[in-house]
Amino acid sequence: MAQTGATKSESTVDNTPAVRAAGSAPARLADENTLGKTTIASSVVQKIASMAAREISGVYAMGGGVSRAFGAIRERIPGAGTVSTSGVAVEVGEKQAAIDLDIVVEYGAGIVELARAVRRNVITAVERMTGLEVIEVNIAVNDIHLPEDNEEPTEQTSRVE
Repeated sequence: MAQTGATKSESTVDNTPAVRAAGSAPARLADENTLGKTTIASSVVQKIASMAAREISGVYAMGGGVSRAFGAIRERIPGAGTVSTSGVAVEVGEKQAAIDLDIVVEYGAGIVELARAVRRNVITAVERMTGLEVIEVNIAVNDIHLPEDNEEPTEQTSRVE
């Protein structure tokens, strides 16, 4: 790499926006005391957020009906990865991340308290693992999972012979 005349104490100015659209270039974390940059792909932030949200008791699933169905198909595809990021959208910038979560809540869970716990766990996990500042975590509760949704259909007897 050619020298440009910049000293170690000088920093370059990057005019890119603080937050990028999902799927754009990964975050680049620079530290004046290092000799390089670390890049973090948005898919990494998605996986961290997905795992952190699922750790909270009362979260039944991630995503809306269509995205959950697609996620179930994707999980069965060999080589598609083991962590589904269905229901998680992120915007990752140079130093910050914004996260949107779509969740399905277990019946009986207090939604306000659950959302608070999910938000806190996601922020803690993403900031600790990536060093990015999480500026917001938006949570959309798309459905309530009812206990009878898990029951196997029983064989019905005919009313007529």
